[in-house]
Amino acid sequence: MRPPRIPPMMKDLIQTAVMVFDNLEFTACTRCPKCGGTVQGYDTKTRKFATIKEDETERTIRVRVKRFTCKSCGDLCYADEPFYPGTRIGSPVIDLFSSLSTTMPPSRAARVIDSLGISVNRTTWKNYTGIRFSDIPEMDMFGMRLPVCMMELSNIAARSSDIFPPNALEILAACGNPSTRHIPGVRER
Repeated sequence: MRPPRIPPMMKDLIQTAVMVFDNLEFTACTRCPKCGGTVQGYDTKTRKFATIKEDETERTIRVRVKRFTCKSCGDLCYADEPFYPGTRIGSPVIDLFSSLSTTMPPSRAARVIDSLGISVNRTTWKNYTGIRFSDIPEMDMFGMRLPVCMMELSNIAARSSDIFPPNALEILAACGNPSTRHIPGVRER
C-alpha cells in the first residue's frame, strides 16, 4: 500500500513540535502523589520521548525527568512529565495517533505518523489502539484531525532560542499535564 501523501508543511510542524522536547528537563514535583508528603530530590532519569527520521538516519529525542523520594511514606515519585502514566512514548505522539484514529483506521494512522517522520513500533500502536488517553482538543488542519497541542508546541519551539530555551512548565501545560491523569486500562508504574 502506498504511504499517505503528507504536505511538507505538516511534516515540518509535527517534527518541530516533537523536537522541542530534545534534552528538556522536567523537575516540578511539590508533593508525593500517594500521601501528599514532602518530597526530596533523588536523581534524574533520561527517558526516550520519540524517534524522528531525518533523511536516512534516526534521531532519538530524549527528556530528563527528576525523581524524588517522599519523606513521609518513602515512595519514589517522578516530576510531572510529558508521558501518560504507563506509556513509553511522549504524550503528543500518542495524542496524534489518537486524533488521527478518530477519522481513519489505526493502521492508516500509524502509516501517516510514519510518513511524518516519527518512528514507532507497530506493536506499540496495537497496544494503544482503542484507548482514549484523554479528551484531546483537536482541530482540522491539512485535511486531517490533529491535536491542538502540536500547534502549541510548534509555536513554543518557534519562540525558543539558545537565550530563551523552552520552558518545561509551559510545555507540560500545552500537553495538558498528561502525567497527572489516570487512564483506564493502562497500568501505571
